[in-house]
Amino acid sequence: MKLPFTIDLHGKVAVITGAGGVLMSEFSRALAACGAKVALLDINYEAVKALAAEIGENALPLECDCLDKESILSADKAVMDAFGKVDLLINGAGGNHPSATCQNETMTPDMPLDGSFFDLDEAGLRFVFDLNITSAFLVTQVFGKRMLKGGGNIINISSMNAYHPLTKIPAYSAAKAGISNFTEWLAVHFAPSHIRVNAIAPGFFVTHQNRALLFDTDGNPTSRTHKILTATPQKRFGDVRDLLGALLFLASDEASGFVTGTVIPVDGGFNAYSGV
Repeated sequence: MKLPFTIDLHGKVAVITGAGGVLMSEFSRALAACGAKVALLDINYEAVKALAAEIGENALPLECDCLDKESILSADKAVMDAFGKVDLLINGAGGNHPSATCQNETMTPDMPLDGSFFDLDEAGLRFVFDLNITSAFLVTQVFGKRMLKGGGNIINISSMNAYHPLTKIPAYSAAKAGISNFTEWLAVHFAPSHIRVNAIAPGFFVTHQNRALLFDTDGNPTSRTHKILTATPQKRFGDVRDLLGALLFLASDEASGFVTGTVIPVDGGFNAYSGV
């Protein structure tokens, strides 16, 4: 694959959760291309199995439910049996859910309650919080322990929602704000153990999860897509390759060895734009 630049990760072991998704699969390819051995964790085993076959012998596909501590511990054992250590952890598992999404952007007194904020499903809200925050917490508990004596590197995946909450998705916005805060907390907590913790905050990228919100069944842009691109100075969605520079910078101890507790936006200017 074509990388913006290369770093030397030979001898390093990376664990990537959510590795079967659009963004994390590309992260996995990039790290492997730089020489790392990669453990690919996802609840969708078929997706990571196919990815591992593409990457080759340095890839280990593992079925893992990042909300189940026993499943994570099982994956940890498999990683240690295969590779013997963990140097880099990417907490990429996350996402939203339709049951935690409002139908309307704003609420007026005359609107029906069906499909509104007041009708959101509690189970859906808990699922979104768990999928984003609890998963990162549990996975870091397990694999972070492997880094305590030798040092390591953790990269979380935040979002533009952490800076500016988007309409319709209150749970996801709050959860990603939590990830940014958790990143800073971990950076301070682990600093004496020489474990760096940072996050990448992608702007708007088309993935399996959000495609239906961005394009209709005929492939035409939705009104939400129009709003997004209007508020993005570069006037386009991100390409997954746009994230690789930030990933490789943070993954390199030589390039970012004194960088910890940061959240790096990769957003085409969305966060900087006031709308005026």
